[in-house]
Amino acid sequence: MKIGLISDSHDHLEHMSRALACFRERGVTRILHAGDCVCPATILTMAGFEVGGVFGNNDGERAGLHRAFARIGGRLEGEFLELEAPGGGGRIALYHGTVARLRDSLIVGGGYRLVVTGHTHRPVNRMEGETLVLNPGTLHGFGQRATAMIYDDATHAAELIELQAAPPDPFNPLGG
Repeated sequence: MKIGLISDSHDHLEHMSRALACFRERGVTRILHAGDCVCPATILTMAGFEVGGVFGNNDGERAGLHRAFARIGGRLEGEFLELEAPGGGGRIALYHGTVARLRDSLIVGGGYRLVVTGHTHRPVNRMEGETLVLNPGTLHGFGQRATAMIYDDATHAAELIELQAAPPDPFNPLGG
């Protein structure tokens, strides 16, 4: 099963549309949103996918987000969501990552096959012992690099999806 990973969308509907189109093209059936959706309308765009999500530190309209997740048949559990990996391949933890010590405890505790976080706006794809740690970066981009990820449970690997590349550095036109 392929799982689309999104975090820190911050209401950027154009980038969300690009990510969802890419997910559809690549056979993604489930999406995990690691928080900072901000606006419930963002959640509604994911209708047609199996969606799980958590709150981020900028998700102030929590009642509206709960209603939006319910409307599309999604699952919003608060600040932390634990799921079984498809095919019984272990457990998945989804946490925005606001508190670094909590995030790190999920990773080093060894109880999860996959830990998905957000918050830092920087993509992460690394193994910590037996745990794959993924952060899809920021879907919004904030004028920089806008990204999402696709996790393939069969291969236990993830691919970073560029939705918008970072603009060139005017002080280093060669990019190096």
